[in-house]
This record gives sequence, structure tokens and C-alpha cells, in this order.
Amino acid sequence: MKKIITAIALAGGLCAGPLQAETRIVFAISTPLGAMGQQSGQRFTDLANEKLKGVATIEYYHSDQLGRDKDLMQKLKLGTVNLTHMSSVMPGYVPETAIFDMPFLVKDRAHVEAIGNAWLDERLAPAFEAKGYKLIAFWENGFRQITNNVRPINEPGDLAGVKLRTPNSQWRVRMFETFGANPTPMPFSEVFVGLQTGAIDGQENPLTHIAANQLNEVQKYLSLSSHVYSPVFLITTTRQWDAWPEEVRTAISETAGEIRPWIYETVDEADSRLVDELAAKGMEVNNVDRAAFVAASAPVYEAFGAEIDGGQEMIDEILGLAD
Repeated sequence: MKKIITAIALAGGLCAGPLQAETRIVFAISTPLGAMGQQSGQRFTDLANEKLKGVATIEYYHSDQLGRDKDLMQKLKLGTVNLTHMSSVMPGYVPETAIFDMPFLVKDRAHVEAIGNAWLDERLAPAFEAKGYKLIAFWENGFRQITNNVRPINEPGDLAGVKLRTPNSQWRVRMFETFGANPTPMPFSEVFVGLQTGAIDGQENPLTHIAANQLNEVQKYLSLSSHVYSPVFLITTTRQWDAWPEEVRTAISETAGEIRPWIYETVDEADSRLVDELAAKGMEVNNVDRAAFVAASAPVYEAFGAEIDGGQEMIDEILGLAD
């Protein structure tokens, strides 16, 4: 009788296994603790789990805990990770997202909201689906700024010879090559040591990344360029999305949309505060000559329009959304 009871219990456990796996949602990102992407992921997880009580649980991992971006994209396809968000590496998977690597394309916060409110669903969502991904939400890291140890960056010529870390993004590299820098793709987890040892001279990231990772300790100059707006794309695979029950899809989608205003407010507040904080910690801060950089960006736009299918149309559409 004991053997029969044990067998029944084991059989029940085996039957319950797939159901339990379906309701366990692994959400993993590479973004480090304190950066805007990590904060957004935590808030999303907390609020979504309240809606999903008794239905599903989101387990949240940040700071490369389950791997770097490339690892997470592979695990997403395999199904061992169910949710992730990506930023600068996304063009390697959905080429159309490289539009956000165009320098000085996004004007301001109102422009960001106009893009997020309509353009993504109409233009980018189908591009994600064509590659097997479901675009759930458009979040952000923020506008990127330049730091380095060589000199203040006022105009493109000041970047000449500066070994500048960039994400592994073809168009980000091309942009800084056009400006005269020596762009060096590198995982963000290696940046602090690279700056500390002099392997690289500088890097470019939103202020929340710079402050959260204490780059002020290994960087002298902060040049406020806002040269690129870095979105964050919350994604899963279309296969995973279709497999989730409707109530799970609804909770995830609603929560992802609901936190967008909070993200924008948080980034705006941080940008206003962190410039003074970083200056107080010893960084020398300056504003770049935006007009000079915009003029120097023309070859990047020309190349994007020529090399990306529909590239010029996307540029025109986004520019048309600015006030």
C-alpha cells in the first residue's frame, strides 16, 4: 500500500510539474543594481506579482545573475528565461531598433512620449514579431552622456583618439568613429576596471548608470551630450506569449504600460539631481556644442538611410513626431 501511495504521489507531482513551470516566470536582465533599467524591472515585478497572486510568480534577476545580454537572448529562445529587457544590443536581433542609435534623433521628453504612445506599436512591434519576439513595452535607460579622462568634450574634434567604451552596437561604433573617437565595444560589467586600469579612456551612458556604478571614481570629465536616447525593450518570445494564459498576458501588459509614467518621472528627477551630485564628487561638467555634433552626424544618417530597409522613412517618421 505504501508503494502504491508513493507511486500515486510521484505521478501527481509529475503531472503538476508542467503547470508549475508555466506559472513560474523568469525575468532576467543584465542591467546593474541602481541603474534605471534595474529599478524599472524591480517595480514592474513587484506590481505584476500583486496582480498575478495565485496565478503566476515572476522571479526577477538583474546584474548578469543569469548571464550577459547574449546569454539571456539565447535563454529566452530556449525558454529557460521567459522575460528580459534589452537596450543597445537589440539591433543585433531586430535591425530596425538601430534607429535609436541615430545621434540626436530624440529631442526631449515630449518626443519620447510621442514615440512610445503610437510609433512603436505601428512600426516596431511587427518587426519584433517577424523575428519571433513579442514587444511588450517601451521603457528607457535615458539620454546618454560622455565621460572620459583625457579632456572635456565640447565638440566632435575633442573625441579624437579617445578610446571610448561602447555597447556592442554597429551604429554606436560607427557614430563615434565618425566623431573621431576610437570606439571599443565591451560588456558594461568590465567598464569600471577598464577605466581604472586605463585600458579605455571613457564611456557613454545615462547619468543613472554613471552614478549607480560610481564611475565618478575613475572618470574626470562629464560632458553632457545627450547624443543618444536609450530605450529599453521589454520582450518575450511570441511562442511564450501565446502559451501564457490570457490573465497572465493581461497582467504583464497592463503593468508594463502603467509604470511608464513613473519611469519618465524618475529619470527626469535623477537627471536633474545627478549632475550636481557628480560635480560635487569631483567630476568636471560641461555642455557640448550640440549644433557641431548634429552637423557631424550627417554621414551616420546617410548610411542608415542607405543600408537599413526603410531606414530613411523611419528617420522621417520619428523626426515628424517632435514638437
